[in-house]
Amino acid sequence: MRRSLSQSATGAVDWAAIQATERKVAHNKFRLAKSGLVQACTRESACPSHPRFRAAYYTCVFMSHYLAIDLGAESGRALLGSLSGGKLSVEELHRFPNTPVRVPGALYWDILRLWHEIQHGIAVATRERKLTLDGIGVDTWGVDCALLGSDGLLLDNPRHYRDARNNGVMEKLFEVVPRDQVFGYTGIQFIQINTLYQLYSMRLSAAPALGVAARMLNIPDLFNYWLTGVAKSETTIASTTQFFNPESMTWATELLQRLKIPTEMLCPIVPPGTLLGKTIEPPHTPVYATAGHDTAAAVVAVPAGGGNGSGTNWCYISSGTWSLMGLELDRPVIDAHTLAANYTNEVGVSGKIRFLKNIAGLWLLQECRKAWILEGTEYSYEHLTRLASEARPFSAAIDPDAFLEPGGMPAQIAAYCRSKGQAPPATHGEFARAILESLALRYRNVLENLEALTGRKIDVIHIVGGGSRNTLLNRFVADCTGRRVVAGPSEATAIGNILVQAMGAGELANLAEARAVVRNSFELTTVDPHPSPEWERAYQRYF
Repeated sequence: MRRSLSQSATGAVDWAAIQATERKVAHNKFRLAKSGLVQACTRESACPSHPRFRAAYYTCVFMSHYLAIDLGAESGRALLGSLSGGKLSVEELHRFPNTPVRVPGALYWDILRLWHEIQHGIAVATRERKLTLDGIGVDTWGVDCALLGSDGLLLDNPRHYRDARNNGVMEKLFEVVPRDQVFGYTGIQFIQINTLYQLYSMRLSAAPALGVAARMLNIPDLFNYWLTGVAKSETTIASTTQFFNPESMTWATELLQRLKIPTEMLCPIVPPGTLLGKTIEPPHTPVYATAGHDTAAAVVAVPAGGGNGSGTNWCYISSGTWSLMGLELDRPVIDAHTLAANYTNEVGVSGKIRFLKNIAGLWLLQECRKAWILEGTEYSYEHLTRLASEARPFSAAIDPDAFLEPGGMPAQIAAYCRSKGQAPPATHGEFARAILESLALRYRNVLENLEALTGRKIDVIHIVGGGSRNTLLNRFVADCTGRRVVAGPSEATAIGNILVQAMGAGELANLAEARAVVRNSFELTTVDPHPSPEWERAYQRYF
């Protein structure tokens, strides 16, 4: 009788042979899937004794599993990505709040609690679900950082980017290095939350931690270090600091030296998709420096191309707590016009530049919701959206970027309206509608600037991230801008995180293949524009 490939001459199962076959097939599975000569199956059904394994014209394609640790400013998740035959499914394994901690004089991230939740998410995948993970990747919000001592331990808890220590620091820094020179070094939008101003505030206050720091790591890099013991700075998150040069893809050390900020603490830079090593603790899973900045990860999951009408004439909005709106370019745009408009050149995957504008996004609605809960009225976001749809249109218009400080958001908005000669919104629904309408108006302004600064005509707006589920906002954006909106996927950040890991593992070749997986795997919603005189009048009043 002919022996199975999994049996030795003695009839025992040869597990080494099985594992060697699995590794070889897994590495080439996406290429084989495109040939049309493969039969997809799960890892559990991929035993060589399976009838299809013995058929000469079949090759098993194993399902790979990647874990995305996705930390946003409001919550964190551990999501499992299962990839097979060019299709991806995503499952949430663990969700947890990300709640800052305020102490007298400072606002911190609860970084040790987040680390505990990350470990729990990994345990759910590996211990409870008994999965063999092909990779783990961590993405987070941008700009914040941790300082470590020579022993590798935290010198201080990482501060929150909304901490009041940043107030007024930009102006003091420009007295040493003028604004245009800072932009020449980095090409980054000026906003007081940037890492540069956080470190300079420490420099001005002679903070002891800055003087003795052996390493500076942005938040995803810190978690990667705790997972693997490898201290590296991933490019996309490094580019949010405002002391990274997107033209040379190196640290802007001359800028830091002029500000007397130590540069010895900077870690080597690695591109997204780099295999850092395996987890220190069992089960010793591979850890990839994915696109560590959540926006960079989300942009990977933009489903552009594939005949959806966008071609190259598209822009994206990564919609969530922040709205990041921009274009994907091959090289940075660092000139006087970009400086005057205060746009940014952050790094994306595969050497791309994310030319974009940071806009205060649905955070305003989140803060209003928190304030109303304190007053005794709790709304779901769906309920708030319904109230907004029923409210009086164009009751007020606000600049979303005028609000940086948390707390008392309805009162802040009312005070802003009165300062501009407008009557404040009268109901909770009017507050919600004013926020959504103002975001749409702001997006139109940013879109027109993107076209003017790059000479590119934009026909399609891709909205990805949690905000893409807000159908009312999607409608407002289409009608206000006069552009087609393609909404989804909502889990873009985690999806992009997973796809970059797959690129690092050799399973996907490039961005085009990654985006093809998105289009093949997730439902998208298209909203065609219906411009109206009311939107045009509102825009003319606003801008």
